[in-house]
Amino acid sequence: MIYHPMNISPLELNAKSLEAEMNWLLMVIKTRMDLRFNQNGKYNNVYDVPMPVFEEASFYARIIKHCSLGFRERIILALSIAPHVKPQVLDRFFLKNKLYDRIYTEFGGLKGRYHSGFLPTGETAAFLIAGSDIQERISLVDLFKPEHLFYRNNILKLDLKQGNEPLFSSGLEISEEYLSFLTSGAAYKPDFSTSFPAKRLSTKLDWTDLVLDPNVLGEVSEVSAWLEHQSTIMDTWGLSRQLKRGYRSLFYGPPGTGKTLTACLLGKQMGLDVYRVDLSQVVSKFIGETEKNMANIFDQAENKNWILFFDEADALFGKRTATSDSKDRHANQEVAYLLQRVEDFAGVVILATNLKANMDIAFTRRFQSIIYFPAPNVEQRFQLWENSFRNVKKDKDVDFSIVANDHKITGGSIINVLRYCSLNALRRGSDSVCMEDITDGIKKELRKEGKTM
Repeated sequence: MIYHPMNISPLELNAKSLEAEMNWLLMVIKTRMDLRFNQNGKYNNVYDVPMPVFEEASFYARIIKHCSLGFRERIILALSIAPHVKPQVLDRFFLKNKLYDRIYTEFGGLKGRYHSGFLPTGETAAFLIAGSDIQERISLVDLFKPEHLFYRNNILKLDLKQGNEPLFSSGLEISEEYLSFLTSGAAYKPDFSTSFPAKRLSTKLDWTDLVLDPNVLGEVSEVSAWLEHQSTIMDTWGLSRQLKRGYRSLFYGPPGTGKTLTACLLGKQMGLDVYRVDLSQVVSKFIGETEKNMANIFDQAENKNWILFFDEADALFGKRTATSDSKDRHANQEVAYLLQRVEDFAGVVILATNLKANMDIAFTRRFQSIIYFPAPNVEQRFQLWENSFRNVKKDKDVDFSIVANDHKITGGSIINVLRYCSLNALRRGSDSVCMEDITDGIKKELRKEGKTM
């Protein structure tokens, strides 16, 4: 855990700030209720309730200062986080209208599946900030548009498109990323789920374990150079007017040639998280669902130092077809949407495919680099065998120069052979791999591809 210079943890600092902010929110709620029901209160206007001034360096305090959040933004942020840190602050909204035996419509609110407390909606925020002032209420819509920092930085959101429902009907939701930052102070690393169908990749290997043609490594170094110098190019050199932010690269070539490992090593080298998108969870037969699933990924990845890796990308970014019916039109719209999201993404996107010819030409035109990962030659295969088996005890009959010369298989297949050989040696009670183990392992790999030795 990272500690404050005064040995106060980020969690403690945030908790102190949040306690003050929740007490302020409670007083704003009380003041608005007093005004709504013509009760004598301490303040004549909710804006008169003094906002806490934070001196400690909590993440919550820094966000408020850095984003210059005013009264309205702070109310919305405090409302979105209240159910997570102090839900009883919102209990006043359970006040019932005795005439209709239900809570007041202007309070808004939702009922959770498990949570028994009050879950605020946009209506709740509008009531606290605007009261019965229609002009003020209408102006609040701007705080939830894509241009606002709440949406732009994925801090919180309010879905303004709820079919025929009123604008402020949906729940006020703080992102998991900012909820983590504003409470524990820890960086949020999402887990694989239906709402985020991507898995974080990591590797214990290094660049020395990756055997590639020098020309391919040279092209990969361009991606690495962008990751290292993008800020200088875009900001210091002022090229943001001519160049779009982000970097898009296509890796293509036979399976097992190092495309995924290269993406992992780029992230490892630069200290960035690499997320592999599970296309089986993204693509949907239902209209609009694929775009929605992709939007969830890109929205969460926005403004993060992540590398998004799409393996077997032609399944999602394939060629558009001639339009003959509504299904074709929708499929083409889907590809167009994906193209736009990839192009607008400010981070690094790597698409990998075995067959470049399957990719839509509109995508390939927009890649900053297209890198071919060929099957390894004899020398590279020898190095792969040596690297893979270097920590394994081997019999004297093992000769990787013969194996590399006789069998044209890729690094991924060699790793599979390594696993087979290790298990086979242990099954026969030996701690050493023999040439027969390797030969049998190669036969097994070739059978997968419908080949024979």
